[in-house]
Amino acid sequence: MSTEISASTQSSEERSPRPFGRTVKNYVALTKPRVMELLLVVTVPAMILARGGLPDLWLVLATLLGGAMSAGSAGAFNCYLDRDMDRKMKRTKNRPLVTGEISDRNALIFSWVLGILSVVWLYFTTNWLAAALSAGAIFFYVVIYTIVLKRHSEQNIIWGGIAGCFPVLIGWAAVTGTLDWPAWVFFLVIFLWTPPHYWPLSMRYREDYAAAGVPMLGVVRGRATVGLQIILYAWATVASSLLLLPAEGIGWIYASVAILSGGYFIMQAHRLYGHAIRGQEGKPMQVFHGSITYLSVLSLAIAIDPLLPF
Repeated sequence: MSTEISASTQSSEERSPRPFGRTVKNYVALTKPRVMELLLVVTVPAMILARGGLPDLWLVLATLLGGAMSAGSAGAFNCYLDRDMDRKMKRTKNRPLVTGEISDRNALIFSWVLGILSVVWLYFTTNWLAAALSAGAIFFYVVIYTIVLKRHSEQNIIWGGIAGCFPVLIGWAAVTGTLDWPAWVFFLVIFLWTPPHYWPLSMRYREDYAAAGVPMLGVVRGRATVGLQIILYAWATVASSLLLLPAEGIGWIYASVAILSGGYFIMQAHRLYGHAIRGQEGKPMQVFHGSITYLSVLSLAIAIDPLLPF
């Protein structure tokens, strides 16, 4: 009798609606907000550089909202498509589709609605080019990276990382309606930065990715090989950042930050490689977090220089 009552109570609890705040939190988690934040960090500096000063505040807010919806849609699609792998990884075991907080059907609907809204919003509040780039970013992350590359190639994060470069182009296009060479240089910086940013994470969670069958470089190659690749891409990232020096609006602040922060980024990469060739794990997460700091500081410098009176 007591067993029947307990089962009935449990069934009733499962049917009862979850608190609204908890539901919202789960849908926000589906958009991968940390990734979204990092993508939006580069959007405003690109807009300031494109304008040569402060753009219209409404345009900035509209672009950020559209970019957030675009990135959120891509993240939600990724969670939906990777839900089988997420169940096998400790790092992703608490994602809403793994815990059952959100149904697969609802997650897919949410992904489509958010993606369509981002494109429509940017079309009517900015211009057609920004809207088209938003659609392209979602397509590249979902189809090229998540479906085609992630499960099948150790080069996944290199070419899949192109999706993370689109916010720069979206921001620039929203201001000018075109894509000038400084936007493409900034795009190149983020493209080259992505592997040395993400590969340390794959080193740290090597067993997780191996269990899920994801051929990240940190899984299929030894630490020394991965460490050397991180060094090469870190150097390439810093070198490409100097290509922005001739751009109008770029001055001594950016030049100083690019050299100093770039030197620190490279130093961290070499330190990780030094541990790797000695057969030690080192501190890959230090490089991971350091790469975020590097890109954030570099982006801040891009935003500050055009605002100075000299």
